[in-house]
Amino acid sequence: MGTTSAETKMSRTVLITGGSSGIGAAAVRTFALRGDRVWFTYHQGEQRALELIDSLAPNVAIAPRAVPFDQSRWESLQQLMGLLPPQIDILINNAALGTKTVELAGIEERHRQDELFTQVNCLGPLWLTKELLPGMLQRGYGKILMLSSVDGGIAAFPGFRDTDGMSKAAIAFLTRQWAAELSHAPVEVFCVCPGAVDTPMFRQSTLDSLSPASANELIARLPRGRLIRPDEVAEVLWWLTTPAAVIMHGAVIDASMGLGVHPGCVTVQPTLQPKEGVA
Repeated sequence: MGTTSAETKMSRTVLITGGSSGIGAAAVRTFALRGDRVWFTYHQGEQRALELIDSLAPNVAIAPRAVPFDQSRWESLQQLMGLLPPQIDILINNAALGTKTVELAGIEERHRQDELFTQVNCLGPLWLTKELLPGMLQRGYGKILMLSSVDGGIAAFPGFRDTDGMSKAAIAFLTRQWAAELSHAPVEVFCVCPGAVDTPMFRQSTLDSLSPASANELIARLPRGRLIRPDEVAEVLWWLTTPAAVIMHGAVIDASMGLGVHPGCVTVQPTLQPKEGVA
């Protein structure tokens, strides 16, 4: 997916939310190692964020910067805006909650969990994008990448939590809405919908609740019989910021290795159904 374009050789300023682990951390590595100035946010993963920066520092000209951000709170967004550089060229809305992370937040009431899903997965990306988009338009350059999920963004998975899928569907809608509004503007918007990615969130919410044999059976029934690696998703994200991807403006991309067209791979046997969406 490489390119020799002069545009991608320039050092751009990239903001990645939820960059301390999983797909976000893989994206931090990918963009930083290719010369971009990377800023990323974390919520409760400060130690992981510092370790990620330390691991990259010897190999990059400009070490990534990490800043705290509670995506559910408007006040935290305003604090974040005061910490960021004035120019953000690329925004990757990656931070999101899943069913298990909501439970770990210490919220027991289902209706309050639903509220938190909406605040983090829907309102957070909406607010942040609307803060940064005017600057992109003024400067005449910008890329907005939305991370959704195959559950909600592409297909429906019976037995999965409805609020999770609903919030991921909202991200796909926002992508289409903004792409329509920006059809003549110098800013591209894309949505990537990963499938079963080997991240701490997926293992915590899905595999850890199964016996080793059941977990292996579930993975064997996935397309290609394996989990998707976070760096594979990061490569797709990086390619979408190259000039070659301009024609993909507004696309909601199924990055599930085929799970989106064959949801039965994980839903055909109820005893092995995961507890939440598969991204």
